Amino acid sequence: MENEKHYMVLLVENNAGVLTRVSSLFCQRGFNIDTLTVASTDHPGISRITISFCGNDKTYRQLIKQTEKLTETKMVIPIEPEFGILRELLLVKIETNPENSEQIKNLAVNNHFKVVDQSVGCVVLEMTGEPSHIDLMLGLLKPFKVLEMCRTGVTALERGKVTYCF
Repeated sequence: MENEKHYMVLLVENNAGVLTRVSSLFCQRGFNIDTLTVASTDHPGISRITISFCGNDKTYRQLIKQTEKLTETKMVIPIEPEFGILRELLLVKIETNPENSEQIKNLAVNNHFKVVDQSVGCVVLEMTGEPSHIDLMLGLLKPFKVLEMCRTGVTALERGKVTYCF
C-alpha cells in the first residue's frame, strides 16, 4: 500500500482542548500532520479543521472513523483532490539589489505573485494557490536569496453545491 497525500475536514465544537485531542489522535497512531488549519465557521461554536497527511487508504479510513468518535466532532468530510478546492497562502521575503530587482518584479507579474511589501533591500510576495502550485513557484525563487517564508497550510472545500448542515 502506497503512502499518498490525504485531506480531511473536521467540523468540531469550538471548545478548549479539541485541537489537542485531534492532533493527539494522529500522534498516537504514528502519523505526522503535514498541514493543519483551524478557523471558526459561520455557525456559532463550530470550528473547521483542515488536515493533510500522508498515508495509505486503509489508515486514512481508520483515521476518519476514529476522528468521528471524538466527542467534539460534529462531522468528518474526506476531501478528494479531484472533487475539492485546495488552497494555501504563501508569503515569501526575498532579498533585492539593483541587479535582481527587475527580474524579481517580472517573475512576480508573470507568475501571479502579489507584491505586499517593498522595502530597501527586500520585497515580500504573496501567492494563493494549490499546494503543488506553491511548490512550483518556490522552485522559481531558488535563484534568489529567500530571507523568510511561511505557508498557511491547506484549506479545502468540496466543489459544487454540496454543503454540510448539522
